[in-house]
Amino acid sequence: MDQGTRQPERGVDVNAAFAGEKAAQIAAVEDKAARSREWLDGQLASGAVGKLGGGWYEYLTGWDRGERFRVELDAAGQIAAIVNQHGLDVDTTGRVALYASSPAWHGLGQIIPGGTTDVDKVLAMSGLDFTVTTVPAMYEWLGELRRHDGRFTTVREDTGEALGSVGKKYVPIQNADGFGFLQELVGETDVVWESAGALRGGRRVFVSIRLPQTVTVDADGINDEIVPYVAIFNDHTGGGGFTCVVTPWRPVCANTERFAVRDAHTSWTVRHTRGATAAIREARRTLGLSVRYFEQFTAEENALARTDIAVADFHAVLGALWPLEEDATDKVKANHAERTEQLDAMFRAEAGRLGRTAYAAERTITDFLDHRTRVVPRNLTEDLARAQRALEGGYDDEKSSAHRRLMLLTTR
Repeated sequence: MDQGTRQPERGVDVNAAFAGEKAAQIAAVEDKAARSREWLDGQLASGAVGKLGGGWYEYLTGWDRGERFRVELDAAGQIAAIVNQHGLDVDTTGRVALYASSPAWHGLGQIIPGGTTDVDKVLAMSGLDFTVTTVPAMYEWLGELRRHDGRFTTVREDTGEALGSVGKKYVPIQNADGFGFLQELVGETDVVWESAGALRGGRRVFVSIRLPQTVTVDADGINDEIVPYVAIFNDHTGGGGFTCVVTPWRPVCANTERFAVRDAHTSWTVRHTRGATAAIREARRTLGLSVRYFEQFTAEENALARTDIAVADFHAVLGALWPLEEDATDKVKANHAERTEQLDAMFRAEAGRLGRTAYAAERTITDFLDHRTRVVPRNLTEDLARAQRALEGGYDDEKSSAHRRLMLLTTR
């Protein structure tokens, strides 16, 4: 479990690697030596784990980087349990709201080996067989119940639980619509469903399928294999839209749901309005779901992987992304220097696995934008603000600019 020294194996499937790492973490709970304070202190000292407070910690390296876990201590101050959170909904019978075509790392949910094409069965097994409606928002004032004009509450029609607050133009996109959307998107009626589940009381749900294409970057070198999935994430709170991503992750828990968005190759989002899911043509164009797209994607990533670059080249790309004005304040200059130093360290780490290539540079910049960029929240916590920005494609322009500039280096 020394994640600080682990390196991903060549051609590894991220889902299998993540599941293996989770299994090792769970097995470590049974090992008194592994769950000693010395082990935890060692993980903290090596930078593999970060402390969040209140018994919560976060993995900073490895395939589940960004995942949080809780440490429970016994009376002697030793670690009694390491609780890895799956974040899925659980009904009154204890059944977890998850369907999957193969077992997940946590061993929970309803599994149909190899998957099924039966939408109704997947809806029932995943806990997504509910619909959402909107009701007028009400409030109490001086003992009188009043209606808040223009504001509505999204409500689960099976339980009556309130999910969020929305405006008058909001039209719920139902869970079943996600299945129909994916079927039409890929042009197949008999789609084999990979996973589906509900999070946070049904406020957010996901559905995924696996595409037949497999992308291999630099087969004779680093041999990075990307198995693409198409996943739908539907938000019923009013705080997010109906999002579709092409990603290497198969969502089976709250963490892999977050990773699927984090590592998405492309994404498309539409707001909950009338006729939203009819925009299939625009989604197909944006997501590039075609053989030609994957051929081009593979060719470009291969070109980056085979292009050695100097640190000066890397700094030139950084300078274009984050230019420093001559009259910048000392604070701005200090922040600029700190960012460059952090990116340099990340690039050295990536280069250790991928070589000092344009591909390693692109991975570094993407990782920094998704996970390290400071987000100034308005009324959200920093983590939620970052997640919202990732869902809304807040860094797409920077990533595209970096990709274009790095591709120019391949033609020198």
